[in-house]
Amino acid sequence: TAATPEPTEEAAPAGCEAAEAPEAKPDGNLSKPKAQLDAAKNYVATVSTNCGDFEITLDAERAPKTGGSFKSLADEGFFDNTTFHRVSPRFVIQGGDPAGDGTGGPGFSVVEAPPSDLTYTKGVVAMAKTAVEDPGTSGSQFFVVTGEDAQLPPEYALVGTVSGGEDVVARIASARTTPDERPVSPMVIERATVRSSG
Repeated sequence: TAATPEPTEEAAPAGCEAAEAPEAKPDGNLSKPKAQLDAAKNYVATVSTNCGDFEITLDAERAPKTGGSFKSLADEGFFDNTTFHRVSPRFVIQGGDPAGDGTGGPGFSVVEAPPSDLTYTKGVVAMAKTAVEDPGTSGSQFFVVTGEDAQLPPEYALVGTVSGGEDVVARIASARTTPDERPVSPMVIERATVRSSG
């Protein structure tokens, strides 16, 4: 009988470096950040991945609390060595979970209702929440909309908008996945930082 071929390492999408999945980290034990973004300043997050870097301009005017929490997590290095654990084609890529499986968080939640007229169109970045949590609740898990319109109700706290590296987001979004939307080849967030100006 023919020998079964050895399973080959699943290739990362073109333009991405093959990466090991980082070790799962325990939930954060962080206290809720009090700092809010200053609407007079500009804040840009750089998310460095094994597929390249992309930028998110934080919406300091419409989401000062959520953006302040996102910035504090980035400043703590909370997102470093985590993954985009969910890739849903033509919908979203989701990351920011220390556990790497959609169950983890920072140990606190922030509530800031998103603008009632918010639409989750391509490039919008918002915070994930469970169905039982109040609208605008966020921990550390965030998603980037990759479809033209995710058709979601305005219940997910706004972070901002992708303002650079759209090709990198598209690369991550093209990853092959298992039936439960987990990338076969790890999509790693190596580092996330936020700089402010103005």
